[in-house]
Amino acid sequence: QMLLVESGGGLVQAGGSLRLTCRAPRTITSVFNPTTMAWYRQAPGGQRDLVASISSRFSTSYADAVKGRFTISRDNSRKTVYLQMNNLRPEDTAVYYCNSIPVQDSSWGQGTQVTVPG
Repeated sequence: QMLLVESGGGLVQAGGSLRLTCRAPRTITSVFNPTTMAWYRQAPGGQRDLVASISSRFSTSYADAVKGRFTISRDNSRKTVYLQMNNLRPEDTAVYYCNSIPVQDSSWGQGTQVTVPG
């Protein structure tokens, strides 16, 4: 089980940028480093969807809706995963969460709200 803490959300106008951060402060590096990490998001009334993932070898994958706009990265020395979001759109409005792949149900954090007014 990893304790995950997300931050960096906020209100931003369409076309703007945000950088989300996910920390795993209580996870030892021997557990964090080999774990594929991912960002998920849940819009109001919607389900929680996979946005981007990064493997232990830094291979990345993106949902079609964010390709070319979002970049996922990780810093294993800091046990941290980032999501750089550029050219934000109103449809990106959601609560953003990080977790692993496969998901650890007990590791969901409080998420961080991203709001892009239409």
